[in-house]
Amino acid sequence: MTINCIAVDDEPLALGLVCKFIEQTPFLNLVGRFPSALEALKAIHTQKIDLLFLDIQMPDLNGIELARVLGKGPETPRVIFTTAYNQFALEGYKVDALDYLLKPFNYEEFLRAAQKAYNYAELLNKTTAAPVVLAEPEHADDEYLFLKVEYQLVRIALDDILYIEGLKDYVKVHLKGADKAILSLTSLKALEEKLPSKRFMRVHRSFIVALDKITSMTKNSLQIGKMMIAVGDQYKEAFGQFVGKWI
Repeated sequence: MTINCIAVDDEPLALGLVCKFIEQTPFLNLVGRFPSALEALKAIHTQKIDLLFLDIQMPDLNGIELARVLGKGPETPRVIFTTAYNQFALEGYKVDALDYLLKPFNYEEFLRAAQKAYNYAELLNKTTAAPVVLAEPEHADDEYLFLKVEYQLVRIALDDILYIEGLKDYVKVHLKGADKAILSLTSLKALEEKLPSKRFMRVHRSFIVALDKITSMTKNSLQIGKMMIAVGDQYKEAFGQFVGKWI
């Protein structure tokens, strides 16, 4: 897998160093190098860019502002900031940057940051399933929901859901008989409100499970197939009541 990336820095020496590091990293493909965020923005709108190595302090439009303009989403390029100022670390976190390289940095530090981008791209590739046409349920309103997957709405039969895993701004919906989970840009809380409480339960801050898919359970944990899920402290009372029905 190759990650298309650009480097953006108004300092020629710093820009040259980042480009050199990119070119010696096997899984990175340098698509362009730009001395300003405005020039980089034009390239982002005309080319497929997966990753930005982005300086922060630049004239006209700084790196933080560019990251805000790009927003968040599965198709949005991810950002690794490269800067000489550590006071922007919190702002970098707020725009969901993958990493924050403080100048001067060496190739080892650069490679660790690049590896995070590779891991993210690999996760996105593995978990984004192609849209599947599902059979029409007898009671449509209660038997399926629609999830946004990339730029489409995909219909998911509730009976196919094993469990749902929260990943910050995304959820992974694990389905029976599917090789890949579905990755959707939504929150676990939003899904919890849509799912029928008689069939699904939030058991952890990061997990919702289909109750009829549980293969074994205690008051502290449950298993669905090969997946073992711990029950979070704040959910133990409600889940304990469910377990109590079967003991």
